[in-house]
Amino acid sequence: MSYEIKLDGKFKFIEEGEGEPLMLLHGLFGALSNFRHLIEHFRKTNKVVVPILPLLELDLLHTSVGGLQKFVHRFIEHRNYNEINLLGNSLGGHVALVHILKNPERIKSLILTGSSGLFENGMGDTYPKRGDKEYIRKKTELTFYDPAMATEDLVNEVFEITNNRMKVIKIIALAKSAIRNNLGEELNQIKQPACLIWGNNDTITPPFVAKEFQRLIPNSELHFIDKCGHAPMMEVPEEFNRILTQFLSKLKTPAATV
Repeated sequence: MSYEIKLDGKFKFIEEGEGEPLMLLHGLFGALSNFRHLIEHFRKTNKVVVPILPLLELDLLHTSVGGLQKFVHRFIEHRNYNEINLLGNSLGGHVALVHILKNPERIKSLILTGSSGLFENGMGDTYPKRGDKEYIRKKTELTFYDPAMATEDLVNEVFEITNNRMKVIKIIALAKSAIRNNLGEELNQIKQPACLIWGNNDTITPPFVAKEFQRLIPNSELHFIDKCGHAPMMEVPEEFNRILTQFLSKLKTPAATV
């Protein structure tokens, strides 16, 4: 199913459904198709918002986790969203973390899946020569527990990005920024409830990363999903949506008074 991409000022985004905002931040190679099952499920209960992050449009100086966070902040202010349940996958999770630390006021809860911010295995120490499609295919397959999830369309999408010299420079800049921007010492400042949903077979941000996030974020719960890699919302959407539904429902239920 394709969704209408809306334009408001300088911002491009998807907005589906009504209710409390559920904002989704995609990763470095995150196409909107990554969130298809999530949008379809939660548009019935929430206003699902997906800003299209300008990963490759920012000038080189601002092509960083901080630059993306500022963009998200401007978008939220411009659209005047409140009580946001902020969800980020991979680099999008890192941006969500920086945002909640710098601008917590409008955020109700945080959901991370395969997030960078503490540790991640990136594209490797060497970047492929442009035109090396098999390398891209293998790297794309590593995102998933089931390599068949790396469809030809997905591989072509990543290949197209990595075949453009300026785009490659910007991807490397973002990857290096993510590695430099380690949030370990700041995560204890997060006050909002957090839900960590992780693939047990994630090789990019392995399970020990999720456990460390849980240890450092005060009010957090951790859920592992078996036979699942770096993008649970794509690979096991039903289980992902079930866990997230349960988490969001708890936030709506007033705590019992003793």
